[in-house]
Amino acid sequence: MIFGEITERKKLEREMREAGRLPPGQSLTLKWPVLHVGSVPRFDPAKWDFQIKGLVEQPVRLTWDEFTRLPMKEITADMHCVTRWSRFDVRWEGVPFSEVAKLVRIKPEAKHAMILAEQGYTSNVPIEDLMRPTTLFALKHNDEPLPADHGYPLRLVVPHLYAWKSVKWVRGVEFMAGATPGFWEDGGYHIYGDPFKEQRFSTD
Repeated sequence: MIFGEITERKKLEREMREAGRLPPGQSLTLKWPVLHVGSVPRFDPAKWDFQIKGLVEQPVRLTWDEFTRLPMKEITADMHCVTRWSRFDVRWEGVPFSEVAKLVRIKPEAKHAMILAEQGYTSNVPIEDLMRPTTLFALKHNDEPLPADHGYPLRLVVPHLYAWKSVKWVRGVEFMAGATPGFWEDGGYHIYGDPFKEQRFSTD
C-alpha cells in the first residue's frame, strides 16, 4: 500500500511539473501539513469580529453573523508552501476579498494591505493581488468547515503566492500605502512570495 501511494504521488508530481503547475524546488504532497506560529485560538462567535481599517474613508467592524452573510463563492486552486510542499486542486469556499473591499471606500493612496490575525500575526499583500478572483476568505475546505489547526473559522487564501500569505485565523484588514513587512516578512521572508520565482527570502 505504501509503495503504491509513493508511486502514485511521483506520477502525479511528474504530471504537474510537466503541466507547469509545480513550482521549482517544490514536491507534491497528498496530505495537508500543519504549520503555524503560536497555539490554535479558540473561536467564540459572540466575541469574534472582523475589522476593516487604515486608508479607508470610514472603518468597518463586522460581527461573525454579518460576515457570514456576505456573498460567497467556490474556487479550486493549487497551494504552495514555502517549506517546499505543494497540493493541487484544493477546493475552497468563502467570501471573495473583493466583496469585503466593497464595504469601504479605499483611499487612492492605498496600494497594500496588512492582513490581521489572531495573536498579533500579520502578513502584507498588495491590494492588486487581493482583488484577484481567486483570492478569498475561506470558511470551507474540500466541502467541509476548516479544521481548527488550518485556520477555523476563517483564513485568507491567496493561491498564487506562498501559503504564508494565506493567513489563518484572520480578524481583519488594514489598508496601507507602502509594503510594510508582516510577521514572516519582518523575519527575513520575501515581501511578495511568488512560488514560481522561488521568492522565499528577502535575498531571493
